Amino acid sequence: MTSLDPRRRWLALMVLCLGDLMIVLDTTIVNVALPSIRTDLAFTETSLVWVVNAYMLTFGGFLLLGGRLGDLFGQRRVFLVGIAIFTAASLGCGLAATQGTLIAARAVQGLGGAVVSAVAMALIVNLFTEPAERAKAMGIFGFVMAGGGSVGVLLGGVLTAAFDWHWIFLVNLPIGGAVFVLCLWLLPAGAGSAGGARLDLAGAATVTASLMLAVYGIVNGNDAGWASGQTLGLIGGAGALFALFLAIEAKVPAPLMPLGLFRRRNLATANAVGVLWAAAMFAWFFISALYLQLVLGYGPLDVGLSFLPANLVMAAFSLGLSAKLVMRFGLRGPIACGMALAAAGLFLFALAPVGGNFWLHVLPGMLLLGLGCGMALNPVLLAAMGDVDPKDAGLASGVANTAFMMGGALGLAVLASLAAARTASLAAGGAPALDALNGGYRAAFGSGAVFAAAAALLALAVLRPRAPAT
Repeated sequence: MTSLDPRRRWLALMVLCLGDLMIVLDTTIVNVALPSIRTDLAFTETSLVWVVNAYMLTFGGFLLLGGRLGDLFGQRRVFLVGIAIFTAASLGCGLAATQGTLIAARAVQGLGGAVVSAVAMALIVNLFTEPAERAKAMGIFGFVMAGGGSVGVLLGGVLTAAFDWHWIFLVNLPIGGAVFVLCLWLLPAGAGSAGGARLDLAGAATVTASLMLAVYGIVNGNDAGWASGQTLGLIGGAGALFALFLAIEAKVPAPLMPLGLFRRRNLATANAVGVLWAAAMFAWFFISALYLQLVLGYGPLDVGLSFLPANLVMAAFSLGLSAKLVMRFGLRGPIACGMALAAAGLFLFALAPVGGNFWLHVLPGMLLLGLGCGMALNPVLLAAMGDVDPKDAGLASGVANTAFMMGGALGLAVLASLAAARTASLAAGGAPALDALNGGYRAAFGSGAVFAAAAALLALAVLRPRAPAT
């Protein structure tokens, strides 16, 4: 892949980013349309959550396996398979007329999305081997990952209002088709880079089952209760399967995940930072959307527009400034500074009142979070991917995506529980309903700020200070 001429490489990057954007959009675009889906297909409040959970379950469960399949059988080939699965499943979602059909199609979407997400970053790392170009390319890819969720809220509101909920899925068909055809043209075919090693089936089965049980336990933890037998049993089962997975990987000759990978300090630290950061960012994105809608009374389109300043600042950093910072200061400084700015932004949200004003109580926090995310995401991705051999690039990509996914799911579940408990406590103390609701959100924002600050300290203390390139 590295033999491609520069213009073709950058075109390939744009196409890979478009494919990943389609996946990122689908994690949030559906949230806006849930009320319409519930009415049209007669979902109950309990069953409706499976429109989201079915996707998260397979997406989180297959990230590691998807990345390793790319290493073994060729990243271009596996990426195309993932795009085909996701696009076909999107058609199934868009045409769904029953609850079961929609939930099943969403599960298949998650599988395709996991494969695409796990392989896309590895393809970019292998396309761009020169440090300055790689930093710029990863910055662009990072912006797509970070900004896609906000775009999904805006696009979901527009499509649902202008047409109906079916179109939030059908819009993927022309995008998926174009990405598939353009990748056939732009990316040269190649065999897997893992030396013809056989797939570790026992490791694949145990880690996939472990991740799926963990995701299921986490996303249902608030409803079932964190101390319930169901939640404890699922999390315990996930832990036992993961321990078995580690035991298998220590013995098999061709492991799915070579454990020596985590002896690389920057890779291990970047993934730990990713877990903390994702926990903080999910709190910001989802809970601030609730604050804007339920406390300030914004509509779905207004919510999407409110995130625009953060996305614009993020774009400015991701599309050039972040790469220059990495080349000038290395990885550690920009990550620590970016996470500190994100913590400050979340702290400002933790002070937002019931009668908040956009210019005083929303915009400053949004700008700080956009600045922090734009500054830190590129070097976090580079730290997670920069120390691995090309034959393990897909695996490292899958590990990084899994860290973000699990951190985000766990962080959101924990902080949503914290917000609900604080709201209930304030309501029991006689606080007005809106004040109690906002008090819960403020507690969640404050805890998210602690997560982001912890990520900054971890990066500063542990990440190896790589010498900046000239």
